[in-house]
Amino acid sequence: MLKASKNPPVVWPEGKSIRDFPGLWWVAHTKARNEKALAQDLVNKDIGYFLPMSWKVHRHRGRRFRSLLPLFSGYLFFCGRESQRVEVLRTNRVANLIEVIDQDKLLGELVQIEQALVAGAPLVPHKYIRIGQRCRVTAGPLMGLEGIAVRAGKGIRLVLQVDMLGQATGVEIDTDIIELVEE
Repeated sequence: MLKASKNPPVVWPEGKSIRDFPGLWWVAHTKARNEKALAQDLVNKDIGYFLPMSWKVHRHRGRRFRSLLPLFSGYLFFCGRESQRVEVLRTNRVANLIEVIDQDKLLGELVQIEQALVAGAPLVPHKYIRIGQRCRVTAGPLMGLEGIAVRAGKGIRLVLQVDMLGQATGVEIDTDIIELVEE
């Protein structure tokens, strides 16, 4: 675990917005627990990147520890030319590079996260549930229920179906206690 001062910056070069980075965006799927080490390598190579991170507090034997962890475990976003893409691969910290087909869409999504981080908003990792996916409740009194996730106002509703009747009912559910059901 790194001391707070030893963590790489969230954005490199520091003080610059990711919307101003030249080149193409790529997503580096890192080897296990290599996000920060890759970020440090990119600082040394002067390759622009975005590694959104948030603080996680945990307790161990009565002591409180704070860790700065990536919001998207296993991923780092970087921007550059073809020669810089090759340099990233040479770090030996990348399992796979994901080519970004829709550059504008990715940049728009990343700029929103950057804006929230700059504003000091406490971001936490969250499960991505696509509307229409089959899900299972993992905790609480509804544990074990399976249904289809649908949008319900600002939240998610789990639709429970009775196919024989062609009828269904729904219950509002917190996305923190549901998981995708593998079909």
